[in-house]
Amino acid sequence: MTDKQAAMNEADVLVEEVDTGARHPAHWQRHLIPVTAFVWALFQLYYASNLPFYLTDVTGINVIVTSSNARLIHLAFAMFLAAMAFPLFRHSSRRRIPYYDWLLGLLGVVACLYIMVFRNEIANRAGLPTTADLVMSTIGMIVLGISVYRALGLPLVIVASAFICYVFFGHSEFLPDVVQWKGASFGKAMWHYWMQNEGVFGVALGVSASLIFLFVLFGSILEKAGAGNYFIKIAFALLGHLSGGPAKAAVVASALSGLYSGSSIANTVTTGTFTIPLMKRTGFPPEKAGAVEVASSTNGQLTPPVMGAAAFLISEFTGVSYTEIIKHALVPALVSYIALFYIVHLEAQKLDLKGLQKPPSSLTFAGKLMGLLAGFIGMAALGAVVYYGLGWIKIAIPGAAFPVVVVGCAAAYLILLWFASRYPDLEIDPPDAPITELPRAGATAVTGLYYILPIVILIWCIMIERLSPSLSAFWATIAMITVALTQHPIKALMRGNTDIGGAARRGVSEWINGMISGSRNMIGIAVATGAAGVIVGTISLTGAHQVVGEFVEFLSGGNLLLMLILVAIMSLILGMGLPTTANYIVVSSLMAPVIVALGAKSGLIVPLIAVHLFVFYFGILADDTPPVGLAAFAAAAISRADPIKTGIQGFAYDIRTALLPFLFIFNTELLLIDVSPLKGVFVFFSAVIAMLLFAAATQGYFLVRNRIWETVALLVVAFTLFRPGFWLDQVDPPYIDWPGTDIYQVAEAQPADSLLRVSVAGPSFSDADEIIKTTILVPLGETGSGEARLEKSGILVMVDGGQAALEEPFPGTPFESLGREFDFYGGDPVTVSMVQVAKQRLPKEVFYVPALLVLALVVFMQRARVSRTRQ
Repeated sequence: MTDKQAAMNEADVLVEEVDTGARHPAHWQRHLIPVTAFVWALFQLYYASNLPFYLTDVTGINVIVTSSNARLIHLAFAMFLAAMAFPLFRHSSRRRIPYYDWLLGLLGVVACLYIMVFRNEIANRAGLPTTADLVMSTIGMIVLGISVYRALGLPLVIVASAFICYVFFGHSEFLPDVVQWKGASFGKAMWHYWMQNEGVFGVALGVSASLIFLFVLFGSILEKAGAGNYFIKIAFALLGHLSGGPAKAAVVASALSGLYSGSSIANTVTTGTFTIPLMKRTGFPPEKAGAVEVASSTNGQLTPPVMGAAAFLISEFTGVSYTEIIKHALVPALVSYIALFYIVHLEAQKLDLKGLQKPPSSLTFAGKLMGLLAGFIGMAALGAVVYYGLGWIKIAIPGAAFPVVVVGCAAAYLILLWFASRYPDLEIDPPDAPITELPRAGATAVTGLYYILPIVILIWCIMIERLSPSLSAFWATIAMITVALTQHPIKALMRGNTDIGGAARRGVSEWINGMISGSRNMIGIAVATGAAGVIVGTISLTGAHQVVGEFVEFLSGGNLLLMLILVAIMSLILGMGLPTTANYIVVSSLMAPVIVALGAKSGLIVPLIAVHLFVFYFGILADDTPPVGLAAFAAAAISRADPIKTGIQGFAYDIRTALLPFLFIFNTELLLIDVSPLKGVFVFFSAVIAMLLFAAATQGYFLVRNRIWETVALLVVAFTLFRPGFWLDQVDPPYIDWPGTDIYQVAEAQPADSLLRVSVAGPSFSDADEIIKTTILVPLGETGSGEARLEKSGILVMVDGGQAALEEPFPGTPFESLGREFDFYGGDPVTVSMVQVAKQRLPKEVFYVPALLVLALVVFMQRARVSRTRQ
């Protein structure tokens, strides 16, 4: 076995240990894990489809699986497979399943199904657990903890255990007064965690059962059917001849894999197995080769539509629709990838690297240019057909739109298969095999264009048909299963191949392997969302997020930027060693409320989606951040480099990604919030230019190596393009300030549907001697008297004696949370201290002019140095 093969095996083992399970039993046990995984996938498809409702109507027997029962069955499968597939100890057998794993797996199933079997009896004694309830809850919690340890290691177990300890011992005297709470009994805690939908079986596990599984399954079947190899080959065919071509291909291939992948580690190994050795061969040092792959793969978790399967959780936690989540996350993801592509280009320039050999071509420059334009026009035409063509069908024949689109996609599938059958199928090349010549881009592209059709169906179902994400994923998965089962026999038939049966068996094998792989990939995600539910349940039981907020406020001293930096660091720490979904649940549950509360105190009111994306970005960056950085360890196993150095270099490349969350907190236009389509295009291009300049500054190389003043100038220009409003705020404040006593007059003068910024001050709910402040945005609705408009928005103000006293908002109104922040019944009243109205100002984009002039100066100076070096 060569060193490279050993490296690949080491990386594959890491993926198995972290993602899918490293046990492969022999003898009669060898079928247990695959069969169970396949049955789990079938159950999830059944649950997502309309089949239960159809069977219930036809047979008269209720076979509908409720959401609550689906969560129980989902976790039961996950804990059983965790016990079977993941060895408990390092010395545990990989070739057989020990008796204690059978015991733990079956106990996990019993603990889950106990709730389903005795659901009615449990509902009748709500809040009064029996001994059997407590025994089953305890068993379930213990087996869940062991399952998390098996599949994910200690980090999440430690975090969840700390929260459980806080529930039981939060009243202890050794804790500071600021973090103490009254504590909970064992019965109350177990009931909260296991017997109701507030803890383990809460929102997170529900999203895992209803949404995440289907998207992971979709991606797995797509991968097993050959799409992963296709994306890698097309990336190399298009970019391999450029300077540093393999690294640029790695960026693109990882971005394409990120469209459906739910794991940055699996993404790293899937594409890195091929890209990292080629990067090293063309001159990249091992650490940088691994770091490029790590940065590409971690960014894949931030890329819509799947976002590492966290997009659906973000939608559930923020109340923002899934389609809006895709829109908000699109520009930052694209900008980040374009910048990484540019960073790779700069690295190649600094190392003076060459690309791989292109195949000979008879095309002239004009022909190549026409081919390039045809590619762009083709992609634009595909987008137009999907959005406008299929959208027109929905309008023209709304009742028959679905079958018409299905027939159209089937016809397109057969046409694309016919073109693909004219060329040989793409083979998976050994990673250490020499590449003497790159494949032809056109011929490579044609072989797999039909893989795009299931993605088109997914987008059509979500964006045009407006189906739920769950049902959309179901139909996309059915389309992908159809492709997997039929692509080889149909191509064999079109080629005149007589072995149709062999081709059909190959398709069935790929489908079955995709189903099994999807389920095995879901083991860690499912138990992680269950464990993350413990954290969410603790917060709902104890209000722990307020404690974290007070701690961050104390450390930051009220400084807004320092607060955001502390939240970013804590999100990085909390995210270490966690899969994407659990990562998001942990950081969003703890850190997102901190930004919302402390930002409001500083006068910064940020859309909730921006806050959640902020903590999500930093949680994901933990995948390449030492000392844990699992993606960095996977890449280092392939590149034979030091994992810590690989992680540090990967994070250095990801500084551009770490910058974006700070920018879209202060400039929400980057998330396409409240911008027109034309303005969105302008925002995208200005953000791309800004990020490229930031990358050039941090890499110390633009057209040539930067001088210090040029690096500083590039940073200033990049900042100005990203946030021109900062400079405008310095010369012209954004708001006109009015005293709180004028709130009625100011509210009455505002136009319809405007927002009024109101600063509120008063005694803290937790400490009546402490005066706190916050800022709220009050929607004024239609015109009318100021008092009526405020009252309709849920704000009651009594102006008397030179102050505007705020009454406690009623429960159910938009501002009821103020009742948990302020003491409305203490000695001092809660008052409106200030009212702010946005003023008319110059467009902030005027500051682009001096920024671009500075950029022109830097370009002029560097071009002069380039000319001198060429002489």
